[in-house]
Amino acid sequence: MILRACVVEDNKESSDFICSCLEKYAKSRDGYEFNIARYGDALSFLDEFCGNYDIIFMDIELPHMNGMDAVRRIREKDQNVIVIFVTNMAQYAVKGYEVDAFDFIVKPVKYDNFAMKMDRAISKYDQSRSKDIWISERNNKRRLRVSDIKYVEVAHHCVVYHTVDGDFATYDQLYNVCETLKDAPFELCNRCFLVNLKYVTAIEEFSVTVAGEKLQISRNKKKSFLQSLNEYLGGK
Repeated sequence: MILRACVVEDNKESSDFICSCLEKYAKSRDGYEFNIARYGDALSFLDEFCGNYDIIFMDIELPHMNGMDAVRRIREKDQNVIVIFVTNMAQYAVKGYEVDAFDFIVKPVKYDNFAMKMDRAISKYDQSRSKDIWISERNNKRRLRVSDIKYVEVAHHCVVYHTVDGDFATYDQLYNVCETLKDAPFELCNRCFLVNLKYVTAIEEFSVTVAGEKLQISRNKKKSFLQSLNEYLGGK
């Protein structure tokens, strides 16, 4: 299993060490790998963030914006991503629970402590991981992680799954897709688009921004879409 990790740390030595800990951890646990992204400040991270990580390691003392405020912004887009603060400010790290941080690691980081925290984080990830679905592509089958699907589109008698890893088309009907995803946080914004509410970042009069893309909201779907979005953001 490949997990998407991100390290937001302005100190290169600390960032390097966290990455080395992740690599060491993956080698010690069968079946896990990490794709790791790195940022030196919170603003550049937030500019590109669209709910595309499974676990984030966040320093608190960062230039331009501190880690605590950055995680508040993260929670506007993603309620589920696992956040671990890595900091030498233990007295402030406890405040991380106010932004639903999973845990914190005090610098200097020790691998044994890191591995213990990761065991707990992986356990939570495994418990909360959304189901996978299979789609047909010509003569092949492809497995998609439901949480990676940004939205589904009907186009030219095909259904296109727009995911964090690219777009994948199959012959199907949107009705069938709605039935398959009925237990996940998806909602129709019009008769052509089924949106993963996890990736909604903005609502305008008759448009919704989904992972940076604007989609039209039809008049007859707007009320139900907004209701579903409010319930999702409220944790229902």
